[in-house]
Amino acid sequence: MAQKKTDQKKINLISLGCSKNLVDSEVLMGQLKAANIEVLYEQPFDKAETVVINTCGFIKDAKQESIDTIFQAVDAKLAGFVKKIYVMGCLSQRYRDELKVEIPEVDGFFGVTDLPVILRTLGAEYHKELIGERMITTPSHTAYLKIAEGCDRKCSFCAIPIIRGGNISRPLEEIVKEGEHLASIGIKEISLIAQDLTYYGLDLYKERKLGELVNALSLIDGIEWIRLHYTYPAGFPMDLLDIIRENPKVCKYIDIPFQHINDALLQSMRRNITGEETRKLMEAFRSKVPGLAIRTAFIVGYPGETEEAFNELKAFLIQSRFERAGVFTYSEEEGTKAADLTDDVSEELKLQRANELMEIQEKISFELNTEKIGKTFKVLIDRVEGDYFVGRTEFDSPEIDNEVLVPITEKGVKIGQFSNIKITASDSFDLFGVLLTE
Repeated sequence: MAQKKTDQKKINLISLGCSKNLVDSEVLMGQLKAANIEVLYEQPFDKAETVVINTCGFIKDAKQESIDTIFQAVDAKLAGFVKKIYVMGCLSQRYRDELKVEIPEVDGFFGVTDLPVILRTLGAEYHKELIGERMITTPSHTAYLKIAEGCDRKCSFCAIPIIRGGNISRPLEEIVKEGEHLASIGIKEISLIAQDLTYYGLDLYKERKLGELVNALSLIDGIEWIRLHYTYPAGFPMDLLDIIRENPKVCKYIDIPFQHINDALLQSMRRNITGEETRKLMEAFRSKVPGLAIRTAFIVGYPGETEEAFNELKAFLIQSRFERAGVFTYSEEEGTKAADLTDDVSEELKLQRANELMEIQEKISFELNTEKIGKTFKVLIDRVEGDYFVGRTEFDSPEIDNEVLVPITEKGVKIGQFSNIKITASDSFDLFGVLLTE
């Protein structure tokens, strides 16, 4: 049987992991496009003879997904569909030597700072003047905006500083220029991302500059929503709360992983904050910014997490009534400080605790959503899915948070546009509504 031919002139890029990794992929694709090289994004492996896989090496499950994807590409290569496989990103940065031995079918491994090298390998040259001119893969009205690379925090469980190095803030003017470019191509919502937004500017300007950056971005015509992701509790810049409250373009939303509430575990995690300080920070959030939606994340099963410590975390979740919360089970990452500790919580108990927390959070989410019935919200419409337009309020980030579903029969609702939607029903994670016609 004759094999299906793939296109030799196209490059198929597969992007795995977080939004920060996605921005790296978009930058690479933008550079390739400027070199008149056609790029496909996350297409089947039989669509192009060259495949680039941008990997994640953060936690166990993400690493496994990256490895599985590489082997899928290898299978396609052995079947004759793929001629060249290149691997980049965090997994490649951290385990390059091992991967070369284990997967010799891959034609090249590149680290997180090897963009010019991989471009030359793909037949293009790196052009610094193209900074910000990415090939956007998100819906055409929303985009991520990375403001820094790496991290200076020393959290015991995290390998990011090992992989990506210390914090390097981008110049404020450069970020604003990219924001202006995004607005010029129709982007209405930008989500600021970094490993720690609150650290922004300390390395470059010797002071925290996140508030100044947010205000500067809010002056850009066309940008209507600015969203803050990945903030750090210790040393949180309190002036940011005033900006969130007073600047109409800044979403009343903040992503701030607390990880735990127990003092002993927070100290072991090297989070530089106590449980009491965390509770006071939460009180400030609620009092200074009424209506603020808080997304957080917790780790359960960290070494030394007793039943008492877990119950303290459970009580904190119930008391805080977070609008959004994610729960991760601890997994050892080699090279981190926590890897020196005894992993003394069984996998079964880790999963049990994670499920218990998520059941509590689902109940909280259901109750908070029920309170929204009868109210009207400004909703950004992302897409059509089945019989519904699907959008989000300012309290919801793309892909990870609640969505608003509006029947496609509603006239006047358009993808990429804002609509005033009256909520008519809800469940634990979604809202249902109709276009307000008054």
